[in-house]
Amino acid sequence: MSHSHTNDNQHSHGNACSGHGEGSSKKVLLIALIITSIFMVVEVIGGIVSGSLALIADAGHMLTDAGALLLAFAAVKWSAKPKDSKRSYGYARLQVLAAFANGIALLALTIWIVVEAVGRFNSPEPIESMSMFIVALIGLLVNIIVFKMLHSSSKENINVRGAMLHVLGDLLGSVGAILAAILIYWKNWLWADPVLSVFVSLLIVKSALRLIKESSHILLEGTPPSLDVAKIENDLSAINGVNNIHHLHVWCLNENKIVASLHATVEDLKQGDDIIAAISSKLKSEYGIEHSTIQLETKHCDFIEC
Repeated sequence: MSHSHTNDNQHSHGNACSGHGEGSSKKVLLIALIITSIFMVVEVIGGIVSGSLALIADAGHMLTDAGALLLAFAAVKWSAKPKDSKRSYGYARLQVLAAFANGIALLALTIWIVVEAVGRFNSPEPIESMSMFIVALIGLLVNIIVFKMLHSSSKENINVRGAMLHVLGDLLGSVGAILAAILIYWKNWLWADPVLSVFVSLLIVKSALRLIKESSHILLEGTPPSLDVAKIENDLSAINGVNNIHHLHVWCLNENKIVASLHATVEDLKQGDDIIAAISSKLKSEYGIEHSTIQLETKHCDFIEC
């Protein structure tokens, strides 16, 4: 068996993280995470004091922001941590596990919010609209600040761009909470609060389901959606000296690191080094696969189950 490995820090086709600007991105993410987490607690307290379910729902959405920021920060911080004897691939899967757990927790939170909202439709509870308005307004300002911070670094880090989209959704939730507070203050429309809480919950569900879907696909070692295994096999089979490519497996360690293993039937094992170099070069340049394990053979190994 022959093994080909290239530098995981290089960038190819948007599948690997760029090493540029990691220091500044990490600082921005940490500051944004602290600000978001602090206000999330403030919003929960404000929701309890004012009696606004919408504020609590919006705090739940801010939890998705904090989770996205934490994952992005961890991706930058832990990407430099070397592998060890117990973890040959390092710590790449930690952020995926965290994303899956975060998605499950958000679904549970959403169910609670919707059940509570249905109860409030039937039995509206008094709401301190002014307190609700003040907390929602502060939330809007916080989201604008965090959004601008992330936007300044979004061009150099794909994780930051993902976190920025989470904050944008929460910004819209804050706008909705402000409108609900105004309606309750002027019209005493108490139903506006549960209606808004359900609306914000839909934003949470969308984020949660996306997190669960993407993270579970990676944990199940699914093929990256952007890659076509059949096409890769055909392209590699066209390399000079290669008769056939089989037992090709392509999967992700996390959302940025793609790895592959394959068997190649060749005409002459003496050309093995050149063939391995050609295969690994094509995998890297055309498909963004930085790490590949390649086994060469002169006969198709149909008897092997893999």
